[in-house]
Amino acid sequence: MSIQVQKSFVEKPDAKPCGKLYLVATPIGNLEDMTFRAIRTLREVDIIAAEDTRQTRKLLTHYEITTGKLLSYHEHNKAASGPELIRLIIEGNNLALVSDAGLPAISDPGSDLVKLALEQHISVIPIPGANAALSALIVSGLSTQRFQFLGFLPRDNKERESLLKSLQDEEGTLLLYESPHRVLKTLESIHEAWGDRKIVLARELTKRYEEMVRGLISECQAWLQEHPPLGEYCIVIDGANPEDVKQRRDAWWQTLSVEEHVVHYEEQEGISRKDAMKKAAGDRGVSKRDIYQLLL
Repeated sequence: MSIQVQKSFVEKPDAKPCGKLYLVATPIGNLEDMTFRAIRTLREVDIIAAEDTRQTRKLLTHYEITTGKLLSYHEHNKAASGPELIRLIIEGNNLALVSDAGLPAISDPGSDLVKLALEQHISVIPIPGANAALSALIVSGLSTQRFQFLGFLPRDNKERESLLKSLQDEEGTLLLYESPHRVLKTLESIHEAWGDRKIVLARELTKRYEEMVRGLISECQAWLQEHPPLGEYCIVIDGANPEDVKQRRDAWWQTLSVEEHVVHYEEQEGISRKDAMKKAAGDRGVSKRDIYQLLL
């Protein structure tokens, strides 16, 4: 792999300069969060590629922005649309990519377009602005020293459990997005995998009815049972307790197989195999289902 250096303000000595790809942040709710630079960029580019052209057209109308072309680029047409957009940039058109809300290329196909652009040595320029995950993080009251963004968790049960298990000892704050019809299921999975940690449920960020629900996972689950989920959520989750992580790593059972671990509780405490499996699962920070599968 050869190194690639981008100097955004140095024009290529081509007869017809190649255009540039601008990643333009749009408001996540409050239209006043649109930056002056973002407005100017959208006014000056030749083409705007949007996740939802109807949504973007409302934004452009609000700011009295007219453009020669407004094209569609989303998850379902990216295979065909992506190369076509790159061709238009190579021909000398400056293109702005926007998502429905926030920064493009985060949990959307914009990242694929960036890769295509870089493969063709096209300059990719960020136009920063609002972001839901970071907005939720800074008001969460949880640590901002180190954090990890997970996007949307996998829908497949095994994939989701595997990912959560791999992050059990992550001490940094964790951020993820979730839809209203899946948020309770997601909290259930997180609770089972990581225990009852502090979390923040953020919704309607920057909007009139902005809401933050702070508490333990169990408390937030109870809240959602009484207040049915509405709108997409950003979930901020406290990282693992360093002492708990150390204790798990230094645990007495580390040298035991899963079978030996379960048998230990059966023999030493005289409890049922089912209860012994539950205790072993708690020691290892996994679900009882995982222990059962390993014993098959």
